[in-house]
Formats: sequence, structure tokens, C-alpha cells
Amino acid sequence: MAESETFEIEIDGRRIQAKKGQTIAAALLVSGLRTFRQTRKDEPRGLFCGIGVCFECRMTVNGVPNTRTCVTEASPGCKVQTQRERQQKGIEP
Repeated sequence: MAESETFEIEIDGRRIQAKKGQTIAAALLVSGLRTFRQTRKDEPRGLFCGIGVCFECRMTVNGVPNTRTCVTEASPGCKVQTQRERQQKGIEP
């Protein structure tokens, strides 16, 4: 892959590499990151279905909470944050 087809994204202040056409979740997994959010009970959650159905991969992307990272393409310079649902009310049943 050409160098111009790779770029950096930021996850919780840490820079990781992503490739053109890659989802945010895929870039995180390749980088060894498995926990995408914490439930209200502080239980870790990450990628599960990979097709946007289960909502386990929700993260805050560029300030937008509850973004399904398995169906959201990574873009140069995007900022991703682990979502901690104790801080956000009304997200989980």
C-alpha cells in the first residue's frame, strides 16, 4: 500500500495508523486495542458483530457520541474517545 494511503487517527490521545477505506474499529483492532467503551457497570465492550447491528463498538468520534465504529470509515486526523457510559445517561436500557 502506498504511503499516501495510510494516515493517523487519534484514540484517547494516542496516535495510531489507519489505512484508506478502513473502518475505525479495524484500525483499532490492528493496533491491539480491544476495549471501545465501558458500560455503566464499568464492563469493557468492543467489536462484536462488525456490521453495525449490535452497537457494542460505540465510541465518541469527533465529538459525536454513540458512533458505531465498525461501520464508520477512518479519516485523517479523526479523534476517537473510549465511551464511558457512567458519564452519559440514557444510553443503555
